[in-house]
Amino acid sequence: MAYYHIWTMGCQMNKAESERLGSYLEQQGYQATEAAEEADLIVLNSCVVRHSAENRALSRLNSLKTLKRSRPNLAIAVTGCLVDSEVGELERRFPHVDLFFGPGALPDLMARVGRRGDALPRHPSPSTLVPIIQGCDNFCSYCIVPYRRGREHSRPVEEIVAEVEELVGRGAREVSLVGQNVNSYGHDLPGRPDLAQLLTRLNEIAGLWRIRFLTSHPKDVSPEFARAMARLEKVCPHLSLPLQSGDDDILRAMRRGYTGEQYRQLIGRLRQAIPGVAISTDVIVGFPGETEEQFQRTLDLVAEMRCDTVHVAAYSPRPGTLASREMADSVPAAEKKRRRQRIEALEEGIAAEINAGLRGKAVKVLVEGKRRGRWYGRTLTAKLVFFSHGAELRGQLMGVRVDKTGPWWLEGMAFEE
Repeated sequence: MAYYHIWTMGCQMNKAESERLGSYLEQQGYQATEAAEEADLIVLNSCVVRHSAENRALSRLNSLKTLKRSRPNLAIAVTGCLVDSEVGELERRFPHVDLFFGPGALPDLMARVGRRGDALPRHPSPSTLVPIIQGCDNFCSYCIVPYRRGREHSRPVEEIVAEVEELVGRGAREVSLVGQNVNSYGHDLPGRPDLAQLLTRLNEIAGLWRIRFLTSHPKDVSPEFARAMARLEKVCPHLSLPLQSGDDDILRAMRRGYTGEQYRQLIGRLRQAIPGVAISTDVIVGFPGETEEQFQRTLDLVAEMRCDTVHVAAYSPRPGTLASREMADSVPAAEKKRRRQRIEALEEGIAAEINAGLRGKAVKVLVEGKRRGRWYGRTLTAKLVFFSHGAELRGQLMGVRVDKTGPWWLEGMAFEE
């Protein structure tokens, strides 16, 4: 028996690609192992969006030198955003790696291990990731993704529909459509279908209970899309809509393509069109030149918008991006940390208040699995819920009455509807 180990970091796209790679390897006779030391094939699916992530990937890669030395027949492959089109330097630095292949380029590895089967999970999770668009055309000044994943390339509608139908047939009950910018889906396809049209087609699939998607770019969220979200009963009322900054000058330097006021108005329109919609957002603090006054504008807008979740990160320069070439990383690390902690503290309070409003109410949860002896799953608005029950519930919809809440989770008792 041959064993494989996949080490995944980063975005939902990486997670989806690792899941499919693992499924394909299992069809070739490999078996997954949690211990890299036991594997015959190790794949590192890397992320370099932040400097800390790249350092983790490089550290992990260097740590495999000793293992390769003791086991020369071990195969090591590296994918993800660490790998660009010019792999010569990586091959020189890491001669113990057998194969570098670009993010999403699974066929490169498939050619090495075999050609039978497909890459779809044979036993998918009740909630399964489905990539619909690869790459990004936005070229935000701080982001390395377009240089590593390339320009936007959408998958055809019929291909996605057929794939989701197959996944539902294999046990999936919810799909999350993923891409660097899902709201630009379809602009490069014949007839220019958009995300609203794709959601409409998927909404018709029997046996599919829920549809999610991420991530959306504020400049690409159209009124037609909002109306589609509101009318399609399987589309979950939840949006991932990165803000990044509340200051217009910083947004301009980031090359985001909108202002703080335009973001504010967009959130207002979405909440009016989709009552009860949950919104998560991303914020970067300490961007080159960000003053205390500019940071305060971000803090004020986060407080005003009251999003369900805010993912905040300190700016780190990425070699190859416009910001790293032309803007000095001028905000001290200690100041970046202080600003990050201020937003995290603010959001923790907001999220706790929002979730406290669910105490005593009934929510419907799609059960994904067990963690520390308790079942867990998510509501329509992506709230993580834990509860206890003696029966086998994976993949079922359960009613849960919430009796305890925190900023990032809910707890409750399951009941028969």
